[in-house]
Amino acid sequence: MGHALCICSPGTVIIDNKRYLFIQKLGEGGFSYVDLVEGLHDGHFYALKRIVCHEQQDREEAQREADMHRLFQHPNILHLVAYCLRERGTKHEAWLLLPFFKRGTLWDEIERLKDKGNFLTKEQILQLLLGICRGLEAIHAQGYAHRDLKPTNVLLGDEGQPVLMDLGSMNQAQIHVEGSRQALALQSLGCVLYAMMFGEGPYDMVFQKGDSVALAVQNQLNIPQSPRHSSALRQLLASMMTVDPQQRPHIPVLLSQLEALQPPPPGQHTTQI
Repeated sequence: MGHALCICSPGTVIIDNKRYLFIQKLGEGGFSYVDLVEGLHDGHFYALKRIVCHEQQDREEAQREADMHRLFQHPNILHLVAYCLRERGTKHEAWLLLPFFKRGTLWDEIERLKDKGNFLTKEQILQLLLGICRGLEAIHAQGYAHRDLKPTNVLLGDEGQPVLMDLGSMNQAQIHVEGSRQALALQSLGCVLYAMMFGEGPYDMVFQKGDSVALAVQNQLNIPQSPRHSSALRQLLASMMTVDPQQRPHIPVLLSQLEALQPPPPGQHTTQI
């Protein structure tokens, strides 16, 4: 399972016969930690995710997460650079070496703009949504569903391209529940679109009031009026957040709509949104 790893000197590790230098801690949560490391063989920065495995089930789940990354070679899905399992006494640590995205997540970008009193432009929103949908389409094509789609699980590349992460939350879905998989994805995607448009989640107020989100999603979402958004964009959001799951557009339909709404080359005309 994985490749040999060794601690070769203070602050450095070797994975797949390549040496990496520890730079700083990026974050932690639950039983996982993420460190920034630099590849001494290429000078590139990477994110090293370390998962503490207490039991065999933990090791299997970590291996499954690595397998999910390996399954996809898509520009809008986070790929795996290397994986290894390290023994630490009676426990193990699963190490996933991943690309480092210096711009952080989509939510980081939304928060940075909010701090300046700004929002994503309609062109940025459409381009981001298109890339996210393409990533979801690739995941669905392999028979899987991303169960934790949210702005904090969308990384931004140097050119602003969205990259889906947290593949450990994915699970396999049978063909006969294709409609349910699409419907759940569209509601989660609708929440991401809402956050891009308004700088907050659609159910943030529900949390603040202490009400149940489970009850809130059973009612049609009230979309705020804003001069920054056309009726077409608001209708697109409404279709993704409609209460009846069967009425939500599937990813291929949404992709066609978004591709038609992309800004045209200079001198050409297209549908305005």
